[in-house]
Amino acid sequence: MIWLGIETANAPLSVALVKDGKVIAEVVQHIKLTHSVGAMPAIEELFNKASMKPTDIDAIAVSEGPGSYTGVRIGVTLAKTLAWTLQKPLVGVSSLQVLAANARLFNGIICPLFDARRQNVYAAAYRGQTMEAVLSDYHDHIDGLLMKVKELEEPVLFIGEDVSIYEEHIREILGDQALFAPFTHQLPRASELIALAVTKKLPSVEEIHTFIPQYRRIAEAEANWIKEQKENA
Repeated sequence: MIWLGIETANAPLSVALVKDGKVIAEVVQHIKLTHSVGAMPAIEELFNKASMKPTDIDAIAVSEGPGSYTGVRIGVTLAKTLAWTLQKPLVGVSSLQVLAANARLFNGIICPLFDARRQNVYAAAYRGQTMEAVLSDYHDHIDGLLMKVKELEEPVLFIGEDVSIYEEHIREILGDQALFAPFTHQLPRASELIALAVTKKLPSVEEIHTFIPQYRRIAEAEANWIKEQKENA
């Protein structure tokens, strides 16, 4: 079975082709190029290097969020368009779990996080080896996350390029309980995205229409509108 994986939930971009559990080709990059400009050319390059055609794939996996609203939206829109055009099933995977999977062999708790500005983060916690969710994807102030993680009373490996923003604060709160993944593990990989997708049941092609991003937080404009409506009520 041949999978195409698309990961654009944040600034890094990764796309991959995996056939029967083997990586055929993969692109992982973190350059100043918007996904609306760079994603499709990266996919085309992937197929060209692998001497394959889009019609050769059997399924598509996409990072469904949370993360950058723009990044998630672009990836999901691209994946849905390709899946419907090719009539292939589409499987969504948490972008936080994709990142955590880089450290799946860690014997402890893996905590991926993305900066959500104003000291807020998108985060989750997974148990190494099994990738079982200990703390489901959610949006919180960094202190709220650290209190939840501290209560686990286990070693916690923080992973993601945004961890550096909070590293000093994490060390202050958690001390020796906190560990930090090396820079080589900080970018999400579409091959890991596919590895997680293959463990899920393949949905029908008709379900592409109802596939939606998982932002885990309403947009700021929507939040402001709701606040305004309450004030005017």
